[in-house]
Amino acid sequence: MTKYIFVTGGVTSSLGKGIISASLAKLLQARGYSVTIQKFDPYINIDPGTLNPYEHGECYVTEDGAETDLDLGHYERFLNVPTSQANNVTTGRIYQNVINKERQGEYLGKTVQVVPHITDEIKRNMRLLGETGLYDIVITELGGTVGDIESLPFIEAVRQFKWEEGAHNAIVIHLTLIPYLAAAGELKTKPTQHSVKALLEYGIQPDILVCRSERSISLDIRKKIALFCNVNVNAVVESIDASTIYDVPLLMMKEQLDKTVLSKLKLAQKNEPDMEKWKDFLGRLKNPTSEIKIGLIGKYVELPDAYKSIIESFIHAGAKNECKVKVEYIHSEGIYPDNAGEKLAHLDGVLVAPGFGSRGIEGKIDTIKYVREKNVPFFGICLGMQCAVIEFGRNVLNLQGANTTEIEEGSTHPVINMMEDQKNITAKGGTMRLGSYACDLKKGTKAYAAYGKTHITERHRHRYEFNNAYLKQYEDAGMIASGINPESNLVEIVELKNHPFFVGGQFHPELKSTVANPHPLFVKFVAAAMEFAKKKTK
Repeated sequence: MTKYIFVTGGVTSSLGKGIISASLAKLLQARGYSVTIQKFDPYINIDPGTLNPYEHGECYVTEDGAETDLDLGHYERFLNVPTSQANNVTTGRIYQNVINKERQGEYLGKTVQVVPHITDEIKRNMRLLGETGLYDIVITELGGTVGDIESLPFIEAVRQFKWEEGAHNAIVIHLTLIPYLAAAGELKTKPTQHSVKALLEYGIQPDILVCRSERSISLDIRKKIALFCNVNVNAVVESIDASTIYDVPLLMMKEQLDKTVLSKLKLAQKNEPDMEKWKDFLGRLKNPTSEIKIGLIGKYVELPDAYKSIIESFIHAGAKNECKVKVEYIHSEGIYPDNAGEKLAHLDGVLVAPGFGSRGIEGKIDTIKYVREKNVPFFGICLGMQCAVIEFGRNVLNLQGANTTEIEEGSTHPVINMMEDQKNITAKGGTMRLGSYACDLKKGTKAYAAYGKTHITERHRHRYEFNNAYLKQYEDAGMIASGINPESNLVEIVELKNHPFFVGGQFHPELKSTVANPHPLFVKFVAAAMEFAKKKTK
């Protein structure tokens, strides 16, 4: 029988529910249990696909093409197991499902209400992954903070779920804050008490409290929290600020969170968690033998979460190369032909990030011209790859006015064009080329050298593609299509022959990089940047 763990948050947002959920899942997985994590978000959007990155960070795309919350990226990076559409549910999807059922007459004329209809639909989604029979434990992270109006139906659904499943089959972990008041020189437990009180008012007694704090929590404070919040002392877990999110599983193991969870779920302790590979990764991450600077050129750089998976991919690839990758965020709107050298000359490599729309695109093109001419290692992702194609068309092939039809519909040279099957689509959400697609690699290319095989799959999120009418011109001039989709003939990877590292991918490689399997293109890009840095030093 599948067991269920619910992770709620109190006091404030951004305490790290996703990292705690992923860390606990990693420890349980390391003990031999089959675990998955799902995220329930209280906003009314159907999914994050139409959200501006400034609103909610990056949109994470799964193998099956679901546009999901960025926390699913943490789940995959920690567990090295792919997620799916079922792992991310929003209020919007819940209400949409209920309204569709009402329109189809499934409620037999009943008045449709939050209780029981909305809560029943939430519970149905909570059980979907458990009912597959693939998992011993399903962890459900509830977005938002206890007390928010929009999260009330989810909290009520958890209350009902826990009552239906029984105390040993469903538990609640509440993540809360223990602030340190410098003026008083004390850690304060009152916010946690109030947060738990709010949960109790909704009928939920948390089983475990994970207390986020910048300072260590003493035994006396733990006893006080346990007394006022109705939990055992060993169920008060310290979550102290860490230098990296990858420390958190080991910190939670030290706090015996996994043991406490298994005890409450009446599950066998099995073996101690095997975290040797994780410790090896951390050792390489924290003890680099070299350091490089990579410029991330994008237009959402004010919010690093907009590029979360890219940043984590650099961490994975850096550890693999025993190299500290310092990422410098550079706004593409501030780059012009006359200042590109000033902005970029100190870098060891440049990644031009994905995005949508015209804002900042010329700065990306000017960046690519500079790194192409100066032989600086370059990696372009999605729009970054398309900008590389535009720049090469304009400045090498002399295709005056070369552009993407996303920006200029009547371009004289539409080297990037809307995909044929996208031209009649008007709806925005979930209608792009999404999810995993095949790609065949040419031997003797940088892409083949990175992957070490001819057939790969990668995840996509785009409407525009390389215009194959120009392919021969490009290849004759030295920009080759080293990766092609075998079914549609879509160009997936472009690279320059006579350049130390100049690779652009139409897909999003950052979505498949994990601690256990750093993405090969990031690994090779970091290695190329290290080589470039050595030459600069000499």
